[in-house]
Amino acid sequence: MSSKEWPLWEVFIRSKQGLNHKHVGSLRAADAEMALENARDVYTRRSEGISIWVVESNNVFASDPSESQEFFEPADSKIYRHPTFYDVPDGISHM
Repeated sequence: MSSKEWPLWEVFIRSKQGLNHKHVGSLRAADAEMALENARDVYTRRSEGISIWVVESNNVFASDPSESQEFFEPADSKIYRHPTFYDVPDGISHM
């Protein structure tokens, strides 16, 4: 990063209807306060959100999609984590 380039920030918005924040995009800003204000101006112009998170991109760590087989394989061998073989009793309609 050059000394004249602002850091990249990832923006997450929680909508009025939702319970979780969702990634909506990225922007450049000099600091966290500016990133938050710019995110508000860019991503919630129509009052879409009730909460905003901004995270500097270099602080986000992610798995590599090319390594997904090795990374997620242990979960596939634990069938008890996937409730697909349980019988739902009669009279329970909300599951």
